[in-house]
Amino acid sequence: MAPQTQQSLPTGDAPADLFQVQSENVTYTDEHILSRYVYRDSKVVRGDGRYTVVPTEKVYNFKTTRTVPRVGLMMVGWGGNNGSTLTASIIANRRNVTWRTKEGVQTPNYYGSVTQSSTLKLGIDEKGQDVFIPFNQILPMVHPNDFVLGGWDISGANLAESMERAQVLEYDLQRQVRDEMAEMKPLPSIYYPDYIAANQSDRADNVLKGSKQDHLEQIRKDIRDFKAAHGLERVIVLWTANTERFSSILPGVNDTADNILKAVQEGHEEVAPSTVFALACILEKVPFVNGSPQNTFVPGVIDLASREKVYIGGDDFKSGQTKVKSVLVDFLVNAGIKPLAITSYNHLGNNDGKNLSAPQQFRSKEISKSNVVDDMVAANPILYKKGEHPDHIVVIKYAPAVGDSKRALDEYVSEIFMGGRNTISLYNVCEDSLLASPLIIDLAIVTELMTRIEYKTDDMEEYAPFHAVLSVLSYMLKAPMVPPGTPVVNALAKQRAAMENIFRACVGLPPQNDMMLEHRAF
Repeated sequence: MAPQTQQSLPTGDAPADLFQVQSENVTYTDEHILSRYVYRDSKVVRGDGRYTVVPTEKVYNFKTTRTVPRVGLMMVGWGGNNGSTLTASIIANRRNVTWRTKEGVQTPNYYGSVTQSSTLKLGIDEKGQDVFIPFNQILPMVHPNDFVLGGWDISGANLAESMERAQVLEYDLQRQVRDEMAEMKPLPSIYYPDYIAANQSDRADNVLKGSKQDHLEQIRKDIRDFKAAHGLERVIVLWTANTERFSSILPGVNDTADNILKAVQEGHEEVAPSTVFALACILEKVPFVNGSPQNTFVPGVIDLASREKVYIGGDDFKSGQTKVKSVLVDFLVNAGIKPLAITSYNHLGNNDGKNLSAPQQFRSKEISKSNVVDDMVAANPILYKKGEHPDHIVVIKYAPAVGDSKRALDEYVSEIFMGGRNTISLYNVCEDSLLASPLIIDLAIVTELMTRIEYKTDDMEEYAPFHAVLSVLSYMLKAPMVPPGTPVVNALAKQRAAMENIFRACVGLPPQNDMMLEHRAF
């Protein structure tokens, strides 16, 4: 049976109702926004210790479908802290529920979501003042209130029980959304004990039987049934379940599309549950995003996604400690200060922390958190000679008493002028699921939007989708995936700018800049 849900009427105005670009390079039709965009960059040629810089231009034509479809969001791990919290929060926003806490009456919001609660600069007005609009008005985007929710979980508890077990939301809020959530029950999920911590076995009472091939076919059927039952035009699937151990990359097993599909048929032990979900989605032409740190997207999965032209994205929600790190290290390196050691410790008491207390699952998280400074270090050869890198230590401990309130301690030791030392210490207390849940919203909204954007260059006869690996999602992810051969960008400001400027290009606007020549030149 398909998971139960409540659906609201479409929310918000189309961007054309808020603004319209008047330019010979932009055309609006009933179906599309068409833009012609000149992408300017510089090509650098090295030689004899000098650089020759050649400015370059390339014309891109973008086509964005204006009509927002009816969208389903299916979560793997729907009954976990993130899934139950997000579901309750969307219901509260739909109903405009208010609830009481010791601080007073609270109202629902989507704080923490870049699409719902941030703005971008549209331009300047006749007085030279900046004009800002909501981020979600730059292009037509689905509103989270309009998501049809569903998913899978190895725990058979209904969503009301899951919400109560998570202990994230205030009781008065839980009380008011419990009726609807009690009608929601996750579909049976995939459980391979070797891939998650043994301490999760007591939850596994809602699991699929049969072979890995049976599981692949069942997940495909679940997606088709969910889509048909709710009259959906688009489904996005997102992994918010437990962190798995890393899979070994084996030639002949998971290195190509055909090999990974064969490995599923043969029930190979190095095929993870998340990989089966990813394959099922790709075969159903449904985008799949991985919110955990394991290597779900082994080379064979990326190969299949590229072949089928289906979007995939990951890995690992970037919610608190790592997001701060990607800002602070960028600041230090760009200021000419040399980080020597970055030590990150955190403890938490939710089920994610419990699962990460197992060594193999922690190793997956350690890898995703440790690589976040690499591109910033590589960008400054003045500070870091070839092969040099700051010491980077990551520690995670399980402390049940703190529940979903994660405590993070960071120390940054840097070398400053004339051999001096600078130490920055941070103590960050964050409610884990209340930071991660808005990221699910953004990942789903941006992924859906990208399914409606196509591009064409002068040497292409037809419009085509972007590369199957959605690097535009990097802002929301700790270990962002990029197409093969593409540099990884972890600096948060660059990730935000890339996402914003791509969307600006789709409506024929230039990239955002802070030159402010209109104020500086007289």
